[in-house]
Amino acid sequence: MKRAVGVVVAFLGLFASIVWADSGEKERDRIKEASNVLKEILEAPDKGIPGNVLDGSKCVIVIPGVKKAALGIGASYGRGVMTCRQGNDFKGPWSPPSMMATESGSVGFQIGGSGTDFVILVLNEGGARSVMKSKVKLGADASIAAGPVGRTAEASTTGTMKAQMLSYSRSRGVFGGVSLSGASLRVDGDANKNLYGDKVSVDQIIQGQGITTPEEAKPLIEQLTAATSKAAPAAQHQ
Repeated sequence: MKRAVGVVVAFLGLFASIVWADSGEKERDRIKEASNVLKEILEAPDKGIPGNVLDGSKCVIVIPGVKKAALGIGASYGRGVMTCRQGNDFKGPWSPPSMMATESGSVGFQIGGSGTDFVILVLNEGGARSVMKSKVKLGADASIAAGPVGRTAEASTTGTMKAQMLSYSRSRGVFGGVSLSGASLRVDGDANKNLYGDKVSVDQIIQGQGITTPEEAKPLIEQLTAATSKAAPAAQHQ
């Protein structure tokens, strides 16, 4: 009898976890975490992302709390969100978020140890279109470099100027540019389905086609809108 009860309880627990995952709550929590990370980085007084670099970005990807995986030495994984400027030329207002996932076995990716936050800026249309594919390997399918740090800093080095993306990390309060070359980045389709309640493409999300911006994502979009002069007012989002 006790064993039967235990099986039923375990089944109900599993069912509840599946329903919770499918309801999009996990994805909404992920958006909140990403929003908090970006807010803290943007409000950093000196060691932040240069305004001119952020202002020229086509997409911004925030991956909070990247952890070391148990799959092998050096492996890391993370789940985050991406928002891009809308329009065919990526010059419009910031889009609703697309869920993203990343994995890596590289040493550089885990600088600072487990629980590291990462921010990736996509600088041009080519980089934006590549990251909107099913999967992209950074450094191979799309060039990436460590981003410059400081409010008045500029992306002036040869490698940085040619890169399609710039990347940053924050661990234990220390923020700086870091190369994520070798890491893979992909659209998290299952998470997008959970968040929006139906299977949607990343193009539909970025262009806002029949997509309503989740309430949890509005602070993230508002932060970027306020920090970038080219972004349209957040009120234009659904």
